[in-house]
Amino acid sequence: MIEKLAEIKKLFTDKISGASTEESLENLRVEFLGKKGFMTGLMKMMGQLDAQERPKVGQAANEVRTYIETKLGEKKNELKAQALLCALEQEKLDVTIPGTPAAAGSLHPLNQVTEEMKRLFIGMGYEIAEGPEVEYDYYNFEALNLPEGHPARDTQDTFYITDKILLRTQTSSVQIHVMEHKKPPIRIISPGKVYRADNLDATHSPIFHQLEGLVVDKGVTMGDLKGTLEIYAKAMFGENTKIRLRPHHFPFTEPSAEVDVTCWGCGGTGCRICKGEGWVEVLGCGMVHPDVLRRCDIDPEVYSGFAFGIGIERTALARYGVSDLRQFFENDVRFLEQF
Repeated sequence: MIEKLAEIKKLFTDKISGASTEESLENLRVEFLGKKGFMTGLMKMMGQLDAQERPKVGQAANEVRTYIETKLGEKKNELKAQALLCALEQEKLDVTIPGTPAAAGSLHPLNQVTEEMKRLFIGMGYEIAEGPEVEYDYYNFEALNLPEGHPARDTQDTFYITDKILLRTQTSSVQIHVMEHKKPPIRIISPGKVYRADNLDATHSPIFHQLEGLVVDKGVTMGDLKGTLEIYAKAMFGENTKIRLRPHHFPFTEPSAEVDVTCWGCGGTGCRICKGEGWVEVLGCGMVHPDVLRRCDIDPEVYSGFAFGIGIERTALARYGVSDLRQFFENDVRFLEQF
């Protein structure tokens, strides 16, 4: 048996030197260590040996098995190293060749308009305020003079998380948060996303963007509001732009107004953009309602203020001459890279 083990070891040593692939190495393992291999067959014959011979033969068999397993492992590592060197040689790269330049991106057109509006109002002394998009009914409606059952809520139908938590329909909710925690003088803008249960079409979207403005201080008048909006209109639509305030009703402002600007397409003479009227509606505004101030512990006998809400998509449509706001959300690079 000892002599047979020596023969198996020599046979294995001769064969492994010729193994040049992992497949041939696996075949060699099966031939010597598999269920029908040389070593397995020899070990089955151990039962025929005398009790005195078994320990000596067993030790020799273990040494041969360990030798075979070690050589198989070394040969496998050697073949892997050779394969890696071959791959590196075939896939060699010239690291001195200039890389492929990454295409430079740009701000989305809505973000461009938002940033321009921020710079404009910051230049006039406003601060930026932020608020949650998932809002309490109180801040989105009740604190703004829109109690439960108010008919104006129908035009601002939104997405509800619970009966009292919803996705905000206007950034006006931020002014309540600000007035609760900060006393006049207040001068803030609040740009951000708002949500309404509208069907998507050329002029409506269930998600859009607003910029809310709020000023509260002693002696603030409608004249201050008008002057502010004139600066905004000239900066965004051209130096020759004029504004027009039409009486309107918003529950959280009194008096309230819709604001039109002279059409950017025709300058006020009438065209398809303004439908021949010469004016285009761009935002809503008004003096902050006394009840809104009282809810925030601000005395309306001492302080007054104005607020305005600007649709960022509407401004972008005007600035870029786009007729369908869905194009802003479709992420067609051919459209976006024009801006």
